[in-house]
Amino acid sequence: MEEKESKDEGKKTSVGLEENIEGALAYLLGFVTGIVFLLIEKESQFVRFHAMQSTVTFIVIFIVNVILGYIPFIGWALNSIVSLVALILWLLGMYKAYKGELYKFPIFGDIAESQLGKL
Repeated sequence: MEEKESKDEGKKTSVGLEENIEGALAYLLGFVTGIVFLLIEKESQFVRFHAMQSTVTFIVIFIVNVILGYIPFIGWALNSIVSLVALILWLLGMYKAYKGELYKFPIFGDIAESQLGKL
């Protein structure tokens, strides 16, 4: 049992946290923490991926919610659905990062990956 625990210990990042903790924190406040971790994390590609995915995902969702807010009735109903999807992606992103998985969201994960290649 002790061997397994020592294997599960994550790599430390340039910030000093374990990768899985820092990756999960990148989702905590949506695109805000995503941007913060993109700026401060220079070494861990795992954390940088999750930070970029958080940033891309939640900026797009924020913009969609703002646009839908201006459309009476149908826009407001769709806004509720988009918000529920955002909650699910937020929880899923934090869970997968905490588990140490490099999990890509559909569409957003590919965009995040391509944007990281440009940085």
